Amino acid sequence: MGRFAFPRLSPWATAGVDGLAILAFTIAGVVSHRGALPPSALAEDTLPLLGGWFVAAVVFGLYGRRTWRAFLLTWAVGIPLGVLVRAGMLGRLDEPRQLAFLVTTLVLSLAFVLAARALVALAYRGKVMTPRRANEARKT
Repeated sequence: MGRFAFPRLSPWATAGVDGLAILAFTIAGVVSHRGALPPSALAEDTLPLLGGWFVAAVVFGLYGRRTWRAFLLTWAVGIPLGVLVRAGMLGRLDEPRQLAFLVTTLVLSLAFVLAARALVALAYRGKVMTPRRANEARKT
C-alpha cells in the first residue's frame, strides 16, 4: 500500500505525534462528556488507549516499517485493545454501550491520528509558513 513517510521525522518523533493525537482525542472526549478535565478521567481514558496503540505498534512494527498495512493493523488492534482494557478497569465489560464507545473511539482516533500526521507532513514539506520562514521572507 505504499509508504507512510514523514520527511526528516524519526520513528520516536512519529510515535510522539501519534501519542499526542490520541491524547488530544481523549481530552476532547473527556471535556465533551464531563464539561471539565479531571485528571483521573483523563488517565482512565488515555492510558489504556496509548497502551493498546503502542503494544500493537510494536507487534506490527509500525515505526520500523512505516507502511499503511502496519498503521491500519496497529489502529484496528491497538484501539480495541485499549477500549477493552479501559472497560475492564472501569468494570464495564458487560455494558452494551461499550460497543458504541468502541465504534466512536475507532472512528475518531483514526481521524485524530491521521490529521496529526498530515499536519506534521505538511509542516515538513515546507507548505506551512513558520515564524522563522516569515521573518526570512520579510528580509528579502
